[in-house]
Amino acid sequence: MASFDIASECDIQEVDNAVNQTSKEVESRFDFRGGKSSVELDKAEKLIKIVADDELKLRSIHQLLEQKFVKRGLDLRWLDYGKEEVASGNLIRQKVTLKNGVSKEEAKKITKAIKDSGLKVQAAIQDDQVRVTAKKIDDLQAVIQMLRGTSDIEIPLQFLNMRS
Repeated sequence: MASFDIASECDIQEVDNAVNQTSKEVESRFDFRGGKSSVELDKAEKLIKIVADDELKLRSIHQLLEQKFVKRGLDLRWLDYGKEEVASGNLIRQKVTLKNGVSKEEAKKITKAIKDSGLKVQAAIQDDQVRVTAKKIDDLQAVIQMLRGTSDIEIPLQFLNMRS
């Protein structure tokens, strides 16, 4: 039986590079001089912490971070912006969570889309990924093409461990 796994996992090293580039640009840009704006990544928590002087600078940091993500080939759907909090000294703090893994709701959407496609494959939810098995590798490739064309799924998908 042929199989592959559907996962959604961002490359934390590339995220770190994007955050570092954003941080350097914030430190060097004229409009951020003299302020306390900063961007940092907590790798263990998979969390980006943004501190900005005001709403306008927070939006500028968002744009910079998203530009760096796109340049590095990272999907913006991994970013989950938390709510803005007022910090001491009239600063604005925001936490950006990196989505990792396929949530139960998304896994159910994926398996439903696969079953509705009518292909002769089986999909099973396993922790934070979905395993798809079939007798023919062509059916698995058809599933991949079908999922790439589906707009219902709100997370970036990766197709791993193709085995025949």
